[in-house]
This record gives sequence, C-alpha cells and structure tokens, in this order.
Amino acid sequence: MKYEVGDEIIVLHSNEEGRVVEIMNDKMVMIKVRGVKFPAYMDQIDFPYFYRFSKKKLVEEVKKPKVFLDNIPKEKPESNKIKTEDGVWVVLIPKFVLDEFNDDVVETLKIYLVNKTNASYSFIYKQQFLNETNFEIHNQIGSFQDFYLHDIDFEKVNDTPSFHIDFALATPDKKKVEHFETSLKIKPKQLFQRIEEMKDKNLPSITYKLFDTYPDYIPEDKFELTSLTQKGFKVYEVGDTRKNLEPSRSIVDLHIEKLIDDWKGLSNRQILDIQLKEFEKWYDLAIAHRQASLIVIHGIGKGRLKEDIHDFLKPKKQVRSFINKYDSRFGYGATEILFGY
Repeated sequence: MKYEVGDEIIVLHSNEEGRVVEIMNDKMVMIKVRGVKFPAYMDQIDFPYFYRFSKKKLVEEVKKPKVFLDNIPKEKPESNKIKTEDGVWVVLIPKFVLDEFNDDVVETLKIYLVNKTNASYSFIYKQQFLNETNFEIHNQIGSFQDFYLHDIDFEKVNDTPSFHIDFALATPDKKKVEHFETSLKIKPKQLFQRIEEMKDKNLPSITYKLFDTYPDYIPEDKFELTSLTQKGFKVYEVGDTRKNLEPSRSIVDLHIEKLIDDWKGLSNRQILDIQLKEFEKWYDLAIAHRQASLIVIHGIGKGRLKEDIHDFLKPKKQVRSFINKYDSRFGYGATEILFGY
C-alpha cells in the first residue's frame, strides 16, 4: 500500500494539500482537505514533497493594474516548449520533522526515478541494505516523467543503501542494447554531507545521475576463421559448442586439500582466491550446459568463502535462487544453487 493513515498528500488537479484519514480499499482512500473529508482514487493524489521541492516558492502577490482581455497576450502552445534531455536520475527527497529540541531532522527519504530523456523505459528496480534486498518493483517510466518508488527510513541509511536498476527500452530498437544495468551505492557519511549541503544551499533534493543516454548496440567484429582452420585449429559451429565443453559437475567440493596438494604454505587470501576461481569455473560450466542446479561445498569455518560465493550469486540473472540449509551429507557447509533460464 502506497499510503498510510496520516500521510500528507496533494490533490493533483488542484494542488491542494491534505492528509489521508482512512484507507477504503486498494484503490481509494478518504482524505481531508481544509477540514472537508472526501474519497479519492490513489491516482488522483500524490505525496506533496516532490511538488514542494520541484516548484518555485510562491511570493507575496502585489496589486497589479487591471488588464483588459484584448491586451492579454496569447499563450504559446505547450508543444512549442522545448524539453532538454538530461539523462536518468535517482532523486532522494528528505522528509523533515521537528524533534524535541525543535530542530529539523530527517525522518524518511522518498525515492524517485526521474527520466529526462525522450525515451520511455521498462525497468527492474531493487533496493538493498547490506546486500540484502529490501524493496523490488518492475514497471515503466515515460519520457520526461517522474516515478515514485518507495520510502526509506532514515535510520536505515547506516546499512549502506544500494540501488540496482536494469533498464530496457519500452519500444525496442535494434540500434540500442537490449538492456542496460546501472547501480548506485550510497555511503552514509557522504549522504549526511549531501543533506547538509542541500539545507545550506536551499536545494530541492539530492540527485544522482544514472546515465546520460541509453547505450548504442555495438556489433561484435566478425572474425575470419578460414585462416585458423588452415593452420590446424579446431573450429566448431555455435550449436555444437556444448558438445565440446568440459563436462560439468552437480557437486563441487571447494576444500583446498581437494583442489591442490601443496597448500600448507599458502596464506588465507591465496587459498580463498584459488577456491573462488575453482567455483567460478564450475559455475560457468553449469551455465554453459544449462544445468538445473549445482551444489557447492564450502565448509563452515569463518564463513568468508560462503559469503563471497553468495555475493557472487546475488546479481546473477541465471540464478533463480540459492540456499544454505542443513543437508545430511554436508551439514551446513554447502549451498545449493537453482538456475532459471
């Protein structure tokens, strides 16, 4: 549910501000504006913070001389206004409240996706804290539109929030890449500094640019293979590639004594590098063979190998899920990876 009882709102057609007083159903809420209660559809209202920050502050009106209808200049059509492209942004708008000392403090951060390009995009948005997904949404954003994503409790900023967005053109274009992944990780100290800068300079929001223009597709250079075959190299058709790959495994044991004989003089870092390299090899082979699952035995120990493997798996599109649970064969020392193609 986007709104909760007590949330401040703005009525889109009149720009009047009010408050949510009752959730009626998943499409309507009861709002109160200037002392009057009435129902409203959720697409007829929005949070007021983006409006407040993005519009110029009103100044006191001064008396103006009367202007007769004949003297009023005709407004230019909206279509004549030129919109300047300026990329795609993640915008953070702090919601301030007064603490017990009557000082402004940030309660929540409102997260918006802002598209200042002539293209429309479909996107997959994931927000994480300490590499654990907190919020996910799949949707579309139109050309020169703003899209409200969600709120973040400000106290969670210390958990290093990160934002991962996979874009694709709403209307596919062969001259552009099929999809484009972007990510943003915010360090708490830097965010606190940006908020203070925003207050000092009276800025409307905190902005982070994701990209200027959606990337072009660059075709791979064709490689002439005739000369290689003449020199004795084996060349395979793409469809036969899997037949000529090294066989994959359904279970991979990464204990160092299983991988190399002379390991006792190695540092922990060297051992970890060897184990991760071995894991990536069998992971790639499992993907190449379109394997349904893979069990990786990493042991318990201090958990560093397991954590690095899990961090490796989290952003992978081919990984449907993975789990580290008790198994009678390996105890808690193994992770099962399930693939989805």
